[in-house]
Amino acid sequence: MGNMLALLLSLMAVTAAATASAETLKVAVAQRGFWNSTFIDIGLKQGYFKEAGLDLEILYTEGGASTLTPVIAGSIDIAMTNGVLGVVAAYAKGMPVKIISAEATGAAEAFWYARPESGIKRLADTTGKTVAFSSPGSSTNLILLQLVNQTRVAPKLVATGGASGTLTQVMSGQIDVGWSVPPFVLQQLADGRLLIIARGSDVKALAQQTIRVNVANANALKERRDAFVRFVRVLSRAIDWAYSDPAAIDNYAEIAKVPRALAQQTRDEFFPKEALQLAEVKGLDVTLKQALEFKYIAAPMSIADAQGMLDTLYRPDTKQ
Repeated sequence: MGNMLALLLSLMAVTAAATASAETLKVAVAQRGFWNSTFIDIGLKQGYFKEAGLDLEILYTEGGASTLTPVIAGSIDIAMTNGVLGVVAAYAKGMPVKIISAEATGAAEAFWYARPESGIKRLADTTGKTVAFSSPGSSTNLILLQLVNQTRVAPKLVATGGASGTLTQVMSGQIDVGWSVPPFVLQQLADGRLLIIARGSDVKALAQQTIRVNVANANALKERRDAFVRFVRVLSRAIDWAYSDPAAIDNYAEIAKVPRALAQQTRDEFFPKEALQLAEVKGLDVTLKQALEFKYIAAPMSIADAQGMLDTLYRPDTKQ
């Protein structure tokens, strides 16, 4: 009995020491329930963050400024899945932001939809109509601006927040065209209540361009760099699990509260794993030109000018 008690006390001491030594990172995650926003949940559920000596405090947001602003203010350490235009704009204004990894390259997952009775069947039908994006500087903002330029159409672009709220606005007739990312709206599409009028993949130029990034507060990164490196390594590990473990689809269906078939469709049709690479912010030269064209920055910014914004922490050739 005495030996068992001693062993129990020893285990409790080890657990307490591990908990005490864990570092806490405050993380803002955009659009809860999206496939790519669940990698944080996976890392927590699988114990990967705990193994890396990290505790997380999570703030879920609707993207854009609501994710980036607290990082700039220093109340949040890391902002996940930020539209790259918003980050460039913040950096150009001298804000303490660092891109610590790519998040999404290409735009295969985003699409725009309308009610069949609206008569809108394609983006070319939207001149004078209201077309949604999530928030200024977001990836949906960038994609939509590119789609509009490419189609040579003149809709009224409206920031509508999250995918769920946008759907409500479309169904109630407040907005003509909504934006979404699976699994949101897939059921309504299958039921014939909505139809897709444009896809992010329609913009071929975006295929090799990183449109979303993960961002850190520059001051926090400088002070606790090792914790941020561990965070990105865990993120990579969680992504690998999501594309290799048979339980990943069931896990996502539970998180997103959708049927398993829609969860499977979301991953397999809209989120190719290669689009979620963390190592390289691709097409930055194009992004900087777009930032100027769409008035996110007031003066041209070169690749050299933007180097101070980049501090990518993931290295595929290192042990994860």
